[in-house]
Amino acid sequence: MKVILLSRVENLGTIGSVVSVKNGYARNFLLPKKKALRASPANIAYLETQKAVFEAENLHKKAEAQDLATRMDGLLISLIRQAGEAGNLFGSVRNTDVAVAVADAGYKIHKTQVCIRAPIKMLGVHTVKVELHPEVFVDVKVNVAQTSEEAEAQLATYMETLTAPVATAAPTAEFVPASVE
Repeated sequence: MKVILLSRVENLGTIGSVVSVKNGYARNFLLPKKKALRASPANIAYLETQKAVFEAENLHKKAEAQDLATRMDGLLISLIRQAGEAGNLFGSVRNTDVAVAVADAGYKIHKTQVCIRAPIKMLGVHTVKVELHPEVFVDVKVNVAQTSEEAEAQLATYMETLTAPVATAAPTAEFVPASVE
């Protein structure tokens, strides 16, 4: 099915692009979320008349997202979870958990904006990507611990690793091969 994109879709295209996608992807994702229109002659004509409006709206949303991203930069949240002796969590940290913790920190995001690539099933500090706009991402550090005291200790250790000087290797003598005669 051919559709006209109304917003940037990752790995697909930008605003105004006419792309061919599978029918199910268009019907179940792009069309209900108002990310695309069917590519009919009437819709193409409508897009040409409204393209400036869509682009201005997109720029406004992108500017708001960039402002929020600068305020959220370096955000570190702590989650208290039960875990076994080896540090494996009983369950996992989900995008909903991260979204609630970020909301508690004072930033309004939706759980669908949190992109966790692999499930968080271990204690420690993890990096999670938050998509504020299709073109604006921010990294949030998630500190998963069993108690608040342990969370503070993990945070202190994590900060030490960030501020520790990087050791450089001492220069070694150059290897000069013996001449072969």
